[in-house]
Amino acid sequence: MNWLAFYNPAGVGDVLLLTRDKGNRNHTVSENKGPFTLVKDGETDQVVSINLHHASDLLALEGVGQIQLASEQLESLNQALKDQGIEEVVTLEDGPSFVVGYVEECVDHEDSDHLHITQTRVSQDQVLQIVCGAANITQGLYVIVAKPGAVMPSGAIIWPGELRGVASNGMICSTRELGLEAIENYPGIWELPSKFEVGTPLERVVDYYRD
Repeated sequence: MNWLAFYNPAGVGDVLLLTRDKGNRNHTVSENKGPFTLVKDGETDQVVSINLHHASDLLALEGVGQIQLASEQLESLNQALKDQGIEEVVTLEDGPSFVVGYVEECVDHEDSDHLHITQTRVSQDQVLQIVCGAANITQGLYVIVAKPGAVMPSGAIIWPGELRGVASNGMICSTRELGLEAIENYPGIWELPSKFEVGTPLERVVDYYRD
C-alpha cells in the first residue's frame, strides 16, 4: 500500500506525518534517525509510520490535513531518507480515493447474520473484496467505494483488514458516512444510478447532484 501524508502545523507543529499501515498500535517501537522518527510494528518490524520533524526545512508544504507531495518533493524526501540510511521509499497514491464501484457479486458471510461479502469493481482492471453490513447491499448496485488509504470525513483511515475472518479491502459508503446528507439522508449505502461509470471520482458524482 502507498503512503499517506498529513500536515497540520497548528495542531502538531512543523511535522510531516507519513503512514501506510495501522500496524499493532499496542506494540510499536520508535527509532530516531536525524530529522526522522520511524515507527515500527513491534511484531513484524515493518515501518508503519515516518515523522519528518522541521519539515519546512526540507519541503515547502501546502495545505492542512491530508496533503499531496509533488514529484520533486518526493524526490527530496526520499533522498533525505537515503542520506540517513533509511531504506524506505515513499510513494503516494495519485488517484482518487473515493470512486464509483459496481457490486459484481454479493454473498452472505457464513459467520454473520448481517454481513455480506462483495466483489466490487472500482476500475477496469481492479476488483476489491469488501465486507459490507448494510441491509440494502446487493449484487448489481452502483455505489461509492472508499478505497484502502481513503480518509473519511471523520478522520478515520480505511485500512485493509478482516471482518469475522474474511479479508476486506475498502468500504462501501452511505451518504451519512461521506457527510453528504443534503443529497440523500438514508441509513443504508448510497445507491447510484447506472449512468455513472465505474471509477468515476466522488467529486464528479457530487457535482452532478448539486448542479
